[in-house]
Amino acid sequence: MSDKEERKATLKATKARLIKEGELYRYSVQHAKHQVAQNLHPDVLLHGAVDMAVGAVQTRVAGLLGSFTGGGSGGGGSAAAGAGASIGIGTLLANYKRLMPIALSIGSYISRRHLVKPAIGVGVIAAAVGAWVYKRKQSGSL
Repeated sequence: MSDKEERKATLKATKARLIKEGELYRYSVQHAKHQVAQNLHPDVLLHGAVDMAVGAVQTRVAGLLGSFTGGGSGGGGSAAAGAGASIGIGTLLANYKRLMPIALSIGSYISRRHLVKPAIGVGVIAAAVGAWVYKRKQSGSL
């Protein structure tokens, strides 16, 4: 091949590569536009906010429970606490000074939003489920 034909072939290959890169870029821009439009729907925004709130609550509870089992705050406690070790009611009551600000904040929120009856209902349901689990554990079927 001559130098001129070689140069044409190189230019043709370069042009084809640039066209493919442009197609890929346009596709990625179009995909990003659709993704942004999808993520701006109210239900997706609400779902994301709920996920973030649940994650924040889980982190706080893990830090709180980890501090009762001897672990430091923020680290999540010991390996036993991370594995789901049961924490006795005596341990929780012994650290009431640490729980009171949280309990007062929750109580204040419940009273401000007029959620006393639903909160009592949730408490009764949680107590019933707890009693059922306790009874199942005592009978050995759980």
